Amino acid sequence: MCAPSFTFMEVCRMAVTIEGVEPRSRAEKLGILPGDVLVSINGHEIGDVLDYRFFETERQLRLQLTRGRAPLALTLKKPQYAALGLTFSSYLMDEQRSCRNKCIFCFIDQLPPGLRETLYFKDDDDRLSFLFGNYITLTNIDDREVDRILQMHISPINVSVHTMDPELRCKMMQNRFAGEALRHLYRLARGGVQLNCQIVLCPGVNDGEHLIHTLEELFSLGPGLLSVACVPVGLTRYRQGLYPLEPFDRQSAAAALDILEAYGEKFLQERGARTVFPSDEFYLIAQRPLPPLEFYEDLPQIENGVGMLRDLEDAFLWALEESSPLKAPRKVTIPTGEAAFAFLDAMLDAARKKHPGLVIDLVPVHNDFFGGSVDVTGLLTGGDILKNLKGRDLGDEVLIAGNMLKAGEDIFLDDVTLPELSEALGVPARRVPNTGEALCAALLGKETSTHDGQNPYEGAGM
Repeated sequence: MCAPSFTFMEVCRMAVTIEGVEPRSRAEKLGILPGDVLVSINGHEIGDVLDYRFFETERQLRLQLTRGRAPLALTLKKPQYAALGLTFSSYLMDEQRSCRNKCIFCFIDQLPPGLRETLYFKDDDDRLSFLFGNYITLTNIDDREVDRILQMHISPINVSVHTMDPELRCKMMQNRFAGEALRHLYRLARGGVQLNCQIVLCPGVNDGEHLIHTLEELFSLGPGLLSVACVPVGLTRYRQGLYPLEPFDRQSAAAALDILEAYGEKFLQERGARTVFPSDEFYLIAQRPLPPLEFYEDLPQIENGVGMLRDLEDAFLWALEESSPLKAPRKVTIPTGEAAFAFLDAMLDAARKKHPGLVIDLVPVHNDFFGGSVDVTGLLTGGDILKNLKGRDLGDEVLIAGNMLKAGEDIFLDDVTLPELSEALGVPARRVPNTGEALCAALLGKETSTHDGQNPYEGAGM
């Protein structure tokens, strides 16, 4: 076997350290040890998880490693796609890439001081886009990275577009390279990579004629464009020194909906799929009825709040139809954001009607923590919930939507824990996964899973 052609310093720059070797794995049989450094597979440098996952799928592998400062070369044959059995210190193997932009609408810049450190991290990492569905701006990658995405056919990629006007994009992201980075979008589309795109719409900035131009340009990307989600800018009371922005009102939200729905119809007529979707929040602000579930096709952007309420309603009503009668009277209290209160209360009327012994107190909670213009459920804090529920007859349980809490931990954005909230209220507070089935089961006092299907990474750069 030939010795590697890398110098030790080159190895340090482009290799990854192996943290563990799975028992009885192919790697263990080869004698690979924790602490060994993986340099290349079949001559391909290994710098992160995408390199490793892509190149380990081949049947015949030539592994170049180092142990200490000594080179180590190993070969093996295995079934295609069979795993080597190596583990690393993180999903990515190296540092998570942070955002280089200073977007005028960035929600993280509007967080109050004193929150846990991870909430202030802005990611802009194409690997997280593929692994967990995070959105990237394309300002953090170069042509070499695009080449790698095309070679590995990493698809789909989720892109925060916001505008297809290069000059306006530079202004919105406060990055002089943001407009030039749009060329990567065209390359990815031409190369067969499927794209989910996001537009954070800001009144008077990228709406109106600018929105029409953006949708026309996205239409030109062809069949590689899977979906476009448009969400209204979220503004907190912590905007001192930031770009002056106004929230959407009923009239401006309705105007945006007219454009988005018109382009959805254009895509539907010309390509057979609606593709362009306004978020639920636009309909709530405009005080228009939400479209039926069929409007959202296969819900490609549900994590962006597109079709989330209709999907919740559909699953909830299905589960309710199958539910057995209550064995004893029961009362529950559910705190919710002000935006979705009317929709959810109407949905819950079906449960009140089917189970007369069930009392559901749905409480709209004003968001004092972020300010009154933030009215979505997922950004409610433990402190605001406590203020709104303290002293009420809460019944048997308080049901907490899982998207209010950190993924994997029962803790709110203000670091109040679910047990602390329960103790302060004097009744059990239960985390309920964000599905209609789970909500129906919790209403009736049945056990529910604690998994919300959330991204394990905190922080979201738009």
